[in-house]
Amino acid sequence: MANLTITVDDETLKRARIRALERGESVNAYLADQLRKYAEDDGEDERQQRTVTRLLELSKTISGTSGGREWSREDLYDDRRIS
Repeated sequence: MANLTITVDDETLKRARIRALERGESVNAYLADQLRKYAEDDGEDERQQRTVTRLLELSKTISGTSGGREWSREDLYDDRRIS
């Protein structure tokens, strides 16, 4: 296993150590886990966010309307009913 040295200000490290103690973990274990996730990230989160953004943009451009018609359950499934 390799060692990694990072530089961080004293106050940040102090707060991180306190938070790690509260969570029952070490700062080292937390950083190793985050680094592992970062290295394994295949961009799925970013792709999902772009997809949601595109869908929302598309929904703003569509001005579908029912023309004031109210649909009943029977209307929607009329073609599926067995006579």
